[in-house]
Amino acid sequence: MTGVFERTLGADFANLHPRMRERLALSDGRGMIGHGVMDRIWRGPGFTLPFLWLGSAWHILFPERGRNVPFTIENYPYVDGHGRETVSFVRTFEFPGRRRRFDAQMVHSTGRGLVDYLGTHQHLAVDLAVTVRPDGGFRIRSGGFRIREGTGLPRALTVTATVDEWFDDEIGQFRIEVAVVHPRFGPVFGYEGSFSARFVDVGGGVSGAVKPLREKVMD
Repeated sequence: MTGVFERTLGADFANLHPRMRERLALSDGRGMIGHGVMDRIWRGPGFTLPFLWLGSAWHILFPERGRNVPFTIENYPYVDGHGRETVSFVRTFEFPGRRRRFDAQMVHSTGRGLVDYLGTHQHLAVDLAVTVRPDGGFRIRSGGFRIREGTGLPRALTVTATVDEWFDDEIGQFRIEVAVVHPRFGPVFGYEGSFSARFVDVGGGVSGAVKPLREKVMD
């Protein structure tokens, strides 16, 4: 397997910071586990709460806010039940007295490029635009969301998610910033922090704990 990010970025993959290339070259039985702290996790005004509570039931977003929240990210490459090369993005946040997860699986589509499937049952699919930042990090910006093939979310429910990740040479860690924004109502959810990474052998297979309970095809 080439790796979904290498296939998406093509020649631009070489422009990534060396540690970012190592981080994203996840294929052929090599995964990554990151441990760190979210300096800040925030959410929008009160009207966003019903959507965030609903999302938490599916492991998509959540309503809690906090500072200095321990955080884990698990990236494992595998081939899903539809034969697609896939990388898990399972993020776990340890709030006092409560654990929250944000689950996603990324696949590379010949027609759409990088596609992110969100939630325990891959409730949503979203096309992603990936670019390399001047500092060798990457920026991911979401496109249209779909609830099934060819069916987009109503405009009123559509948000834009932006993910920035880069390697900070001064602290020797990866930094990440995520912001979810509604085009009319403004900020909805986000977080920012840093983490260290270790690479693991997954040649024996990937645990079902980081896989969705149901796989869909919307790419």
